[in-house]
Amino acid sequence: MKIRYGTLVIASALGMAGALPAQSIDSHCTDPGIVGVAHQGGDACQKVADLFNYMNMQLGTWVAGGNPTLGQGGTLGGLGHFTVGVRANVMKGTILAVDEIHVQPGPPVSTAIPSNEKWVGLPAADVAIGLFKGIPVGVTYIGGVDALVNVAYLPSYTQHSLHVGAQDGKWKLGFGGRLGILQESLLVPGVGVSYMVRDLPTAELSGHDNSGNTVSITDYRIRTKQWRITANKQLLFLGLAVGVGQDKYDSRALLTYNVDGNTPSAPIPLHISPKRTNYFADVSFNLLLAHFVAEIGRVTGGDVTTFNTFSTSASAARNYGSLGIRIGL
Repeated sequence: MKIRYGTLVIASALGMAGALPAQSIDSHCTDPGIVGVAHQGGDACQKVADLFNYMNMQLGTWVAGGNPTLGQGGTLGGLGHFTVGVRANVMKGTILAVDEIHVQPGPPVSTAIPSNEKWVGLPAADVAIGLFKGIPVGVTYIGGVDALVNVAYLPSYTQHSLHVGAQDGKWKLGFGGRLGILQESLLVPGVGVSYMVRDLPTAELSGHDNSGNTVSITDYRIRTKQWRITANKQLLFLGLAVGVGQDKYDSRALLTYNVDGNTPSAPIPLHISPKRTNYFADVSFNLLLAHFVAEIGRVTGGDVTTFNTFSTSASAARNYGSLGIRIGL
């Protein structure tokens, strides 16, 4: 039997995971107290749990990105200063051949999931507003404060038996702040510390095969919490910025399915919350109020294992990039 869960959430460019020996079965897929999971629906439960667990390592990177304000390091300079930008966070993701996944009607069976690689992007918008310039110290200011706002968008996707889309609205706001360590001046680079919470709109997925077997994931929520240390310097028309920080991808969802007439007695809760280290560098070309920015970054770390095996480890390091334009004062 085949079940097509397709480009699970945002073009299923969320598939990736471990070229590792089989790990322990997810506890939600083995509990004898959950009807239809332990013996008759365990394989469907485990495969979707694996997809959920490792897809978040990629989706979290797309949502989080690198610099909270492309090309910026320190604060903006207080009231009256702001910047608005749009970007696309892109990454070469591991895409699962979901239409080739074979689900058994019985208990979990570890299999190798086929996949391929493809560049995938996620659009977002960023706003930064200067609140406090800081305290003057020599040729710079310290202690400046900016407010940060992010807007994420989730498109709908329907093809064949698969539907992926936003459950409560296609837009989601994220919030954060930046504290200035040094305000950029002619002689001093801008340096700042930021904290940002970015959410993806709540999503849902449903799919079925030709035999009427169905799988659905509802209330899928991913929240990335990230801190950054950034520095930047403008050199005539060229700007350079670098940064490092940590991301936490907190994701939750509810799983239901019907495989050969076997269903769990209640929706199965899924949850994962890995942490990754994030490094990035920006190059910007500045024209008066407009800044054209390219970013390259890399995420490492995390500890996610799966029962089924995949071509790339869930915890493997990933390179990503961002392209965007920022306008402001």
